[in-house]
Amino acid sequence: MGRYEEQRNFLKSNLGEFKKIKTDKMKGLPQPPIVKPYTSFSNIIDLPKVSENTIKNENIYKCIKERRSTRFYSNESITLEELSYLLWATQGITDTNKSGITLRTVPASGATHSFETYLFIMRVEGIQNGVYRYIPDQHKLLFMFELNNIEEKVDEITLEQPFVPNFAKKAAVLFAWTTIPYRSEWKFDITAHKKILIDIGHVCQNLYLASESINAGACAIGIYDQKMMDELLELDGDEEFVIYLAAVGKKI
Repeated sequence: MGRYEEQRNFLKSNLGEFKKIKTDKMKGLPQPPIVKPYTSFSNIIDLPKVSENTIKNENIYKCIKERRSTRFYSNESITLEELSYLLWATQGITDTNKSGITLRTVPASGATHSFETYLFIMRVEGIQNGVYRYIPDQHKLLFMFELNNIEEKVDEITLEQPFVPNFAKKAAVLFAWTTIPYRSEWKFDITAHKKILIDIGHVCQNLYLASESINAGACAIGIYDQKMMDELLELDGDEEFVIYLAAVGKKI
């Protein structure tokens, strides 16, 4: 049991340890930006305004009951309105309080929201295939680059899936969430990392339920090539790195 002990302790509440720490926030250091910056030359794409009319199944009980990890997808594309809704459901900003803290569709420890959302788009109506990043404070997409043979690259990144091999490349969109840990570390120091893992679970569950509500399916992916993903998205692998993936597509 000894080899499990350290990681089991990581799962426990560490309030006592945290109370002994003077965090960077307490030291008066500036809070890191809540959204990753981009240049004025970036290719920014407007997303449709989120509307409840996009939803096909409004029954939350039914969405929760019928939610499954979906690994088989049709060739049907999702609409740009549906993608807009899924992005809003997972990281959308619904308000900002007087202190400048963003209030979103998902909870986050101390409202730190350490995540960025990247998309490998393969089948979305009205938008070219490629790699994108979501800009939550503007509810827009930033086009990053085209990716030749994008389905094969997604397959290469997500090899060794234990249940249905090669399923991710058949999705309409692959969500890739990164974490910028210092957004949480600034407020919670070394106790931030458990919180980050809890928070990304909230994000992915919202994707599952939102997908169900538009007659699509999602499947979380925790097995992926970390180095390849980080390098492909031009991340340093330390200050920002991929933490979770999820495939989304229309059900068969």
